Amino acid sequence: MINAKEATDKAKEYLVFFFPDAENMQLEEVEMTEDKAHWFVTVSYEGVSNSVASSLLVGKSVLYKIFKIDTELGEVISMRIRDIK
Repeated sequence: MINAKEATDKAKEYLVFFFPDAENMQLEEVEMTEDKAHWFVTVSYEGVSNSVASSLLVGKSVLYKIFKIDTELGEVISMRIRDIK
Protein backbone atom coordinates (compact mmCIF):
# COMPACT_ATOMS: atom_id res chain seq x y z
CA MET A 1 0.00 0.00 0.00
CA ILE A 2 1.36 3.42 -0.94
CA ASN A 3 1.37 6.26 1.60
CA ALA A 4 0.17 9.85 1.18
CA LYS A 5 3.59 11.14 0.11
CA GLU A 6 3.90 8.48 -2.58
CA ALA A 7 0.37 9.22 -3.81
CA THR A 8 1.21 12.94 -3.99
CA ASP A 9 4.40 12.21 -5.94
CA LYS A 10 2.41 10.05 -8.40
CA ALA A 11 -0.15 12.84 -8.87
CA LYS A 12 2.57 15.43 -9.57
CA GLU A 13 4.35 13.10 -12.03
CA TYR A 14 1.07 12.51 -13.86
CA LEU A 15 0.33 16.23 -13.98
CA VAL A 16 3.75 17.06 -15.47
CA PHE A 17 3.38 14.28 -18.06
CA PHE A 18 0.22 15.88 -19.46
CA PHE A 19 1.03 19.52 -18.63
CA PRO A 20 4.81 19.92 -18.95
CA ASP A 21 4.56 23.70 -18.56
CA ALA A 22 2.90 23.43 -15.12
CA GLU A 23 4.78 25.53 -12.57
CA ASN A 24 4.73 26.02 -8.80
CA MET A 25 2.87 22.80 -8.00
CA GLN A 26 1.49 22.60 -4.48
CA LEU A 27 -0.34 19.92 -2.54
CA GLU A 28 -3.74 21.25 -1.49
CA GLU A 29 -5.57 18.20 -0.14
CA VAL A 30 -4.99 14.50 0.34
CA GLU A 31 -7.59 12.01 1.54
CA MET A 32 -7.85 8.24 1.67
CA THR A 33 -11.27 6.74 1.05
CA GLU A 34 -12.97 4.97 3.96
CA ASP A 35 -12.46 1.58 2.32
CA LYS A 36 -8.73 2.44 1.92
CA ALA A 37 -8.90 1.60 -1.79
CA HIS A 38 -8.01 5.05 -3.17
CA TRP A 39 -6.25 8.30 -2.43
CA PHE A 40 -7.77 11.58 -3.60
CA VAL A 41 -5.00 14.14 -4.09
CA THR A 42 -5.65 17.77 -5.05
CA VAL A 43 -2.74 19.66 -6.58
CA SER A 44 -2.66 23.33 -7.57
CA TYR A 45 -0.32 24.73 -10.19
CA GLU A 46 0.23 27.77 -12.36
CA GLY A 47 -0.67 27.28 -15.97
CA VAL A 48 -2.74 28.47 -18.88
CA SER A 49 -6.46 27.85 -18.49
CA ASN A 50 -8.82 27.17 -21.39
CA SER A 51 -11.74 28.92 -19.70
CA VAL A 52 -13.19 32.10 -21.20
CA ALA A 53 -12.81 34.03 -17.93
CA SER A 54 -9.15 33.11 -17.62
CA SER A 55 -8.42 33.98 -21.23
CA LEU A 56 -9.28 37.59 -20.42
CA LEU A 57 -6.49 37.70 -17.84
CA VAL A 58 -2.88 38.27 -18.75
CA GLY A 59 -0.39 35.62 -17.69
CA LYS A 60 -0.93 32.36 -15.90
CA SER A 61 -3.63 31.45 -13.45
CA VAL A 62 -3.80 28.96 -10.58
CA LEU A 63 -5.48 25.74 -11.63
CA TYR A 64 -6.49 22.69 -9.58
CA LYS A 65 -6.60 18.99 -10.42
CA ILE A 66 -7.97 16.10 -8.36
CA PHE A 67 -6.28 12.73 -8.80
CA LYS A 68 -7.78 9.37 -7.82
CA ILE A 69 -4.96 6.92 -7.09
CA ASP A 70 -5.18 3.19 -6.35
CA THR A 71 -3.62 2.61 -2.92
CA GLU A 72 -2.37 -0.89 -3.74
CA LEU A 73 -0.91 -0.40 -7.21
CA GLY A 74 -0.08 3.31 -7.00
CA GLU A 75 -1.69 3.90 -10.39
CA VAL A 76 -3.55 7.08 -11.25
CA ILE A 77 -7.15 6.11 -12.00
CA SER A 78 -8.37 9.57 -12.97
CA MET A 79 -7.48 13.25 -13.15
CA ARG A 80 -10.29 15.80 -12.93
CA ILE A 81 -10.56 19.58 -12.94
CA ARG A 82 -11.41 21.10 -9.60
CA ASP A 83 -13.33 24.33 -9.98
CA ILE A 84 -12.76 26.91 -7.27
CA LYS A 85 -15.59 29.39 -7.10
